[in-house]
Amino acid sequence: MAHMNLNQQVDHLAAFLQRHRRVLVLTGAGLSTASGIPDYRDKDGVRRGRTPIQGPDFRKSEAVRRRYWARSMAGWPTLAQAAPNAGHRALAQLEAAGRIDALITQNVDGLHQRAGSSKLIELHGNIHGVVCLDCRALHRRADIQAWLTAANPALANAGAVAGGEIVPEARPDGDAEIELNDLQDFRMPSCDACGGTLQPDVIFFGDNIPPARTAAALDLMEQADALLVVGSSLMVFSGYRFCKLAAATGKPIAAVNLGKTRADELIGLKVEATASEVLPRLL
Repeated sequence: MAHMNLNQQVDHLAAFLQRHRRVLVLTGAGLSTASGIPDYRDKDGVRRGRTPIQGPDFRKSEAVRRRYWARSMAGWPTLAQAAPNAGHRALAQLEAAGRIDALITQNVDGLHQRAGSSKLIELHGNIHGVVCLDCRALHRRADIQAWLTAANPALANAGAVAGGEIVPEARPDGDAEIELNDLQDFRMPSCDACGGTLQPDVIFFGDNIPPARTAAALDLMEQADALLVVGSSLMVFSGYRFCKLAAATGKPIAAVNLGKTRADELIGLKVEATASEVLPRLL
């Protein structure tokens, strides 16, 4: 579609939504970049930065948990301040108008709900929640942040003392790109219900999506008659599988994404632009 201008591409996308009654939308990190949350990958789908924390390591090693919470404490404000952008709002309006049927997101930033999307599955969880691995109690991440800041004043002040110049680069999982050398004194949060180990309520790399959630998402794919991918390179299998399923059952796939995706050969209609630029024009 590269030879068409953006207006023509948007027209084709609008026709795609009109042609198919039950469009399922799959969103990824590229949708949230306009909200100030960085993407995991560049336009060639290559991962940026260091390898993210692996779930089994987090649960096995206190040092890994300590590093995660210290970095998360630094990276959290960026996520907490992020607001839905024009792309999120357009998807909520398209759903309200019956132009799309449902949403599956690979993002953990919670911005779809805040924009008003209702028929939604958060495949990888939600960073605004924290779960106790021992008693399964749920906590608000904002409350944990308040505790962390009070318990670790030196680290909390580090950014402020430097005149705000060393603002750590936040990552989409709420972690931050900072090097923390001396973490022995860092105080980690624990469950106030049972004293147990806390983990953000997200699916870490190396962990599986809960079977019931996977089943619900696959069910939406089965009910859909077309798939629209927004802001995802589909390099992670949990997203890519929906394209494979759509293709296997003859359901057309459209995408709004800057750069290449793992499913390019399956996608019939691709708009190479940002979601916040394209989606509002469909309204």
